[in-house]
Amino acid sequence: MNLIKRYKFFLVVLLILIILFFINKDIGLKAVNVTGYQFKVMILVIPPVFILLGLLDVWVPRETMMKYMGEKSGIIGILLAILLGSAAAGPLYGAFPVAAVLMKKGVKFTNVLIFIGAWSTTKIPMFLFEMSSLGTKFAITRLLVDIPGIIIIAYILSHMISKEEIRKIYERVEAL
Repeated sequence: MNLIKRYKFFLVVLLILIILFFINKDIGLKAVNVTGYQFKVMILVIPPVFILLGLLDVWVPRETMMKYMGEKSGIIGILLAILLGSAAAGPLYGAFPVAAVLMKKGVKFTNVLIFIGAWSTTKIPMFLFEMSSLGTKFAITRLLVDIPGIIIIAYILSHMISKEEIRKIYERVEAL
């Protein structure tokens, strides 16, 4: 019974796929193919992310991470969060386990939000692609608008969320 509760979302989606397959075989097959493709992509992305997380967890001491990205890190923490997020590869769902490890290492909540924003918006490969296909002016303008936007949004969010709620989030991450 615990297994059913734990995987209820997966089972509901599987049931919907089966029903869809019986209603319209072509759409059902297309949905299964898309689901299979996304699963394959996820299987290729998640293991390297977790290997890097393990290395980060073992090789970088908590004190170092707190010094450079903790509560008193200032502009250095912001720049490192942007750099880490921009240098990352893979889809956004890969950012959340990394963010959890950063939180376990004592990284300031605002810097974690900046990291997630940078991961989703300022990736270096995406920037290079934009430069080649949309032009240098567009790519640089987008980056110059996005980076301050990410920082502003992160600070607004961290001030909107109570200190108590942030503490609870950190506690939940520690329990993982």
